[in-house]
Amino acid sequence: MKQEIITYLSTIKDDIKNLTKYLYEYPEESFCEHKAYNYIVNLLKDKEFEVTENYLDMSTSFLAQYGSGHPKICYICEYDSPCKKGHILGTHLVSSISIGAALSLSKVIPKAGGGTVILLGCPGEFLSGSKVTMAKQGIFEDIDTVLMVQPHTITAEVCTSPAILPLKITYSCNKASGCTEKSTYTALDACIFTLNSINTLVKGFSDECSIDMVSIKGSTMPCIPYNTVETSFYVKAPYLKIAEEIADKIKKITASSKDLMNIDSVVTFSKAPCENFVSSNTLSRIFAHNLKESGIIDDGNTIDIPYGLSLGNVSHLIPCIRPYVCITEDKSIQYASENFGSATLSPYAEDRILKAAQALAITGLDLIEKDSLLAEAKMELHKCINEKC
Repeated sequence: MKQEIITYLSTIKDDIKNLTKYLYEYPEESFCEHKAYNYIVNLLKDKEFEVTENYLDMSTSFLAQYGSGHPKICYICEYDSPCKKGHILGTHLVSSISIGAALSLSKVIPKAGGGTVILLGCPGEFLSGSKVTMAKQGIFEDIDTVLMVQPHTITAEVCTSPAILPLKITYSCNKASGCTEKSTYTALDACIFTLNSINTLVKGFSDECSIDMVSIKGSTMPCIPYNTVETSFYVKAPYLKIAEEIADKIKKITASSKDLMNIDSVVTFSKAPCENFVSSNTLSRIFAHNLKESGIIDDGNTIDIPYGLSLGNVSHLIPCIRPYVCITEDKSIQYASENFGSATLSPYAEDRILKAAQALAITGLDLIEKDSLLAEAKMELHKCINEKC
């Protein structure tokens, strides 16, 4: 059956190439990925997948499946662009690789004795990460595993990512208590006081904790400088519980601004929090083997990435992997650059996309054929979560 997967992938390589090219040429912002959505949904329908459109009332989300019963192997599609420069992060290749894997695995499902291949369309990855919402709504409760690949300039197993708690604090002049243009303190003063205090506060936690991506926005009323100021930032920590402990202390600091400066403040979430990512060692081992068998032998690196992943929330529920696969032949190309975006259309990238898809598909087949592998991965995750790994 592995050979059937490889053979079928060779017959749809033009479909995958055309998909990659189309998504690259029409980059779309988060939750506005209508062209990408329509292209992918029509492609999956043509390949006899059952597609649920506008999934969870998100207009550019879908759930496509082929087969029935367990195990349910889920591949992830992402297709939004982070900026006007287009797909400089190669997000569109996530879809190309996952779709190649899902289509080829679906062709051997009947012979494998059952199981379901799932493709989950996840819009808005750069705005808030729809996977966080999906995890909260329980859609992964009936799925056994999530397998995805992130294109990059290196090939590596992604081991961990931090928990991220995005906060927003709004400061406003408390007019009811006598705050006027002649007041000693402004909302900006309270904002700066809070940020300085938070910077000191975080030092009381581990070196892995920090405050990142700080931004300040102010608005003014006539003759009242900095009447309202808004600051947003990420609390980064090894685990979400620690980030929440920091957030509780931040709320106490902001509450003091009213007593000390006569400035009101409100603390809210600016986005949904992300759990730390827990990579499955069992699945990573299987995928790494299949990747080498597919012809990509530059694996062996392991990395802990410094930013949050929406897949982190899913990884606390079911076994997940999100390895990097290098798609650039020119070692001088930097990730997240326009040159990297252009390189996603190269013949070298096309070859690596198909090989990564092959490895993902065969990993899915391994899990379908050997129940013990999936059981091992689930047991590993349960132990890991209990031990706060």
